[in-house]
Parts: sequence; C-alpha cells; structure tokens
Amino acid sequence: MESGKSSAEQTQPSTELLLKTPLRFFPKVGTQKASLLSKLGLHRGQDLLFFFPRAYQDVAPFCTVAELTRETRCSVIGVVDAIDARTYDDGRSSVGVLLAVEGGGFTRLVWYNQPYRRTTFARGMRVIATGVANPTGVSWEMRHPETQILPAGAPAPKGKPLPIYPLTEGLQQRHIYTAVEVVLDKLRSQVVDVFPESFRQDHDLLSIANALEQIHAPETMEQSEQARYRFIFQELLVYQLALATRRYRLQTDRPAPALPVNGQIHARILKRLNLELTNDQKKAVDQIAIDMGSVIPMNRLVQGDVGSGKTVVALYAMLLAVAHGYQATFMAPTEILAQQHAQRLQASLEGSSCAVELLTGGMGGREKSDLLERIALGTVDIVVGTQALLSEHVSFSKLGIAVIDEQHKFGVEQRAALCSSRIQPHYLVLSATPIPRTLTMTAMGDLDVTILRDKPPGRAPVHTYLGKPEQQASWWAFVAKSVAQGRQAYVVTPRVSVDEEESAAAGATQTWNTLKDGPLKGLRLDLLHGRMTPEEKKQKLTAFSNGEIDVLVTTTVVEVGIDVANATIMTILDADRLGLAQLHQLRGRISRSNHPGYLCVFASPGVSAEENTRLAALASTNDGFELAEQDWRLRGPGNLLGTSQSGLPPFRIADLQRDSDIVSATHKIARDIIASDPLLEADGWSLIRQQVFGKYGMKLDLGSIG
Repeated sequence: MESGKSSAEQTQPSTELLLKTPLRFFPKVGTQKASLLSKLGLHRGQDLLFFFPRAYQDVAPFCTVAELTRETRCSVIGVVDAIDARTYDDGRSSVGVLLAVEGGGFTRLVWYNQPYRRTTFARGMRVIATGVANPTGVSWEMRHPETQILPAGAPAPKGKPLPIYPLTEGLQQRHIYTAVEVVLDKLRSQVVDVFPESFRQDHDLLSIANALEQIHAPETMEQSEQARYRFIFQELLVYQLALATRRYRLQTDRPAPALPVNGQIHARILKRLNLELTNDQKKAVDQIAIDMGSVIPMNRLVQGDVGSGKTVVALYAMLLAVAHGYQATFMAPTEILAQQHAQRLQASLEGSSCAVELLTGGMGGREKSDLLERIALGTVDIVVGTQALLSEHVSFSKLGIAVIDEQHKFGVEQRAALCSSRIQPHYLVLSATPIPRTLTMTAMGDLDVTILRDKPPGRAPVHTYLGKPEQQASWWAFVAKSVAQGRQAYVVTPRVSVDEEESAAAGATQTWNTLKDGPLKGLRLDLLHGRMTPEEKKQKLTAFSNGEIDVLVTTTVVEVGIDVANATIMTILDADRLGLAQLHQLRGRISRSNHPGYLCVFASPGVSAEENTRLAALASTNDGFELAEQDWRLRGPGNLLGTSQSGLPPFRIADLQRDSDIVSATHKIARDIIASDPLLEADGWSLIRQQVFGKYGMKLDLGSIG
C-alpha cells in the first residue's frame, strides 16, 4: 500500500476516468441503488448517461379539485393521506390512494389487479398524478393514472414532459430520476462530441451536451424530439458508415477476376437458357455483365417477386464465370432447397460440359471428401450447397462468382464470412421475398440493388379467397374436382402437429389423417414436414413432381424453391399464424404455369378472416412489394426477417419502422462520406471512426481501424 493515501483515495477512481466511474460513487446513488441499476446493465456513469427514456408522459395542465372537469385529462399535486387494498369475491383486487390535493379537496387514485402499487406509496409522500378524473359522489377518482413521486422539498415541475425509463424489480422511476440528475450534472460536460461542428450545423444536430440534457430533462416535447433525433441519427449513421466501409473494402481490398461478356458468350448463354427474358431480366443481366466485366468485385442483390425469374438471372451470371474457366457456387439456406436448385441446374445444363454438384452437411465422409477434392482441382464448375460451403475445408480452384439464395435468411455477418475466402469472387445474392426499402438499406445496405417486377409470359393469375369455417366442405369439393381434372394441390399448415388441447387448430399430421379418410378420400394424399429426414423429403417432393401424389399435406417447408407447374390449388389452414410475406411466398408455388391458380386461406378457429388485416391484404393484391411494406408495418423487422437470421444489430434508440426517413438520409450520407473519405481520416472524424470499427469491425469483416 502506498503511504500517505487513505483507503478511500486508493479505491476512488481518478477524475480522468470520470465517465467510467462506478455508479455507487455518485452522490444520492450509493451501493444499494447501484445494485438495482446493475440489473438493467447500468454499472458506470456513462451507462446511465446513455440510458434513454423509452417514452415521455404528456404534459397535462395542473388543476385544483375545484378545476377538475369530467373526462378531461389533467394533473394534480397532492400528499398521500391514506392507502387501502381490497380483494373481491371474483378474485380481482384494487389499490386505492387518497390524495390531499394542493389547493383543497381530495382525489382518489385507483389501480385494479396491480397489488404492487400498495408498496409504491406511503403516507406523506408528495405525488403528481396525471389521468382522466371523474366524479364519484363527494370526491373525484382517477383510474390507473400515471404518477411521479416528488423528492422531499422539490418544487413541482412546471408542465415539463416526464421521462419514463425502463424498470426492473425493486426499482422505481424516482430512483432513476435522482441518479440521472446527479450523473447528468457531473458528466454532461465530459462527453466529447463525435461530430465536427460544421457537420452538426449542416444536418441540424444538437451538440452532445445539449442532446443529453434535453433527452433526460426536456423543457418541452419538442426538445425531447430534437434530442432523440440526434441520437437516432448518430446510431444509424455509424451503422451505415460500417456498411459503406464494408462495401468499399469489398470493392478495393482484393480484385475479382474480370469476366467480360462478348457477343459470342452472350449468345451461347441465352441459347442454353432457351427462354425469352423479361425486360427486367434483360436489365439485370446487363447490370451483372457490367459488374462482372470489372476487377471491382460485384456485390449485388437481385430482389424479385415470386415467379419473376431470379434463378435465370443467377444462372446467366454463373455461366458467364464458367465460360471464362472459373467456378461458381450457389448457396441455399436449407438442404431441401439446395437439392431443388441442384436438380434444376443439372436439368438446365444437361448435355453441356458444365459439371454441377451438390454439397451439404449431411453427405457421407467418403462422398464428401471426394467432392471436396474435385472442387479443389477445379473439375466441378458449379457447386450448389448450404452453409457447408462456408466451411474451412471447402477450397475452390478458381471461384469466379458466389450466389446466395434467400438472402434475407442469412444476413451481413454470414455474407462477410463467405467473402473472406482467399480468392475474392464476384458476389450475387437473391431474395424471393420482396424486402421493404428501409430494411434493404440496413440488413443489406452494403449491396447494390436490382429489382425484378415483371413476370415471364404465359403465367396465369392466382385467385385468392378468404374462407369461412362453414365453407370448408364446398372448398374440399372444389379441390377434389380440380384433381379429377388433372391438377395437383397443396394443403399447408403452420405446424407439424398440435396438442389435444388445440384440437380445433390445424397440424399437418392431423389434417392429413382427416382429409385422407374424409373429404378427400380416394385421392392420393401424402404428408411432408420439416421433421422428416432429407432423403424422405426428397422422395416425397420427387413423387409429387412426377405426379404420383394428388394432394401434398405439408408445413411451410414448401415456401420457396418448390416448382411443380401442375400444382395450381393451395389451401392454407390457421393462416393467421403466418406473416404476409410467407403467405405470399406460399401463393407463389401455384403460379408456375399457364393454368390459373386458386388459393383459399382459413383463419384459426375463433378468428374472423374478414377482421384479420393481413389476410385481407393478401386477398387484395398479388404485388409482393406492396405486401412486404404492409407486413413491415404490421409485424416489424424481427418477425419479417427472423431475428436470429436477419443480421440486424440491436439498436439502442433507433426504430427502423418509425425512423425510416432517417435510415434513408444516413444511408445516402454514409455512402457520400466513404466515397470521398474511405478511411474516415478527415479532421474531426477520428471518434466516429472508432465507433464504426469498435462496434462493427469484427462483425462485418472491416479489417483494422487503420
């Protein structure tokens, strides 16, 4: 121990590290409150400084009892005079707080079925209550009001918005108010602004000190919005700068092979495709040809509606690489989709010298090792596979292009892993699920985008109906009649099976048993679901494709990649359990031929199909892009993309739906900044550079901070 210093001086953090000071050292916080705050992940001063309110209590006029008006929202200030708790015969409970209101009179505050309120208040507490007051005989009552407990001796706020913070057990808003007030006073001036002043002025951003003050203690709602805008802008810009940096580095770190198109190669590929390209496909092929003709690696997303011909565009790109003596790889999210793609590519290239092979994680040891050896030697031209393609054991001889199918099921980090191979390929990703523009600029913000809207000629329309429970019998009769006329049908349920308690709901197993012994008796029915082995799935799909099965009862494993032109009838049970994008993808399975398709969706028992917004939207349009925007608004990014697969970071304050305009703005600003200053070396940008690389450097394979 160094002499001359007390133990307190030795344990007290240096003022140079004030932002990292443990919360227990701040006045009015202490060990007990710091322990509660730690449950929210708040350990240091800077943690609490950037712990933002989740909402604000609206400003309401302060009233005396004499000024209260029926059904009018207002605030009263008073002292707790009495507290009561009641339990009723039906099991309900209530907590009542009698408030002696300043200016005279009483108002009773009531909460039902919230027994914890009993310990929230104590006699003598000074409280602000905001809500709708109504007369009850000789007094007034507010049911479920918003409340704020004022510290002893504190003046009443003068109509300021009241921050509402996330809480945990044992922690109350007043605890956070006290801690935030102290930390804000001590640390606000210690935070260095990451933005140069000129940049803040150009984009109308508050300084960091003012933003912290106004987000925690706004005088008006307008101030709180200005502060929130500053932090939302910063969070989204840092992410967009990371994506723009990744895009720049993919284009400049390692050159890709230049694979130019000439007239002879173009004609040979089109002859092999043997079909008339749509206008959108022609534009996509032109963009891809320009990209692949350069040593700057292509990094392009082809996003199209169901049946728009994305695989044809991808095949053109892969054949262009093969024409130059390079290999191509096609990665799908599941083994069943990889098998489907491999079969289709092998059929399309039958009779050519182009060798197509399938690589999956389920392959046997000897078979896999032999295939890996041939890939490394370059005797395999196109390798179709799953995430097994990301394995360190897969080594290509000359990889010219990597194609990813169902892009939205992977995400930025997995794409970064694929492109970190020793040879930099051109890079093409496909999405059969139309993705809202805001999500495209975030989950796929490092990509250039091509959109396919046109459908190949000869595709008949799909008619979509909302079925009522009493219409099921007539619908099954229609299915049976269609099969008798030579068509095939899908019956889709969200789940493999259901419990006995859910007997009214639909499971694939139960539905199969019900139909084959009931309304579809005599038809050739079979069952397909995700719990089957890959070989079982392959056998079922092959039999269905060959016309050996009339009706396939299945889960959503047929959502993408299944192409049976003769299947034109689909029934979806418990359809309200599925998202719009998924329902639209399923509908795409019956739009593969010149025969019209018929889809009938039935909601779960007890749910009115007409009242279900998503099902009504599905019936109203066949435009996948329009449906994607509606699904985005209704369900959000996590459900739309799948939270574990989306690649989206957990934002602290930004909300991609609410803040779509800021996403658009920061997307453009970030690309402009990186175009002129790719290493973020300009004066005043060092702190932003640290945030970009510190938060996303490893995740997005951005390399060193420089």
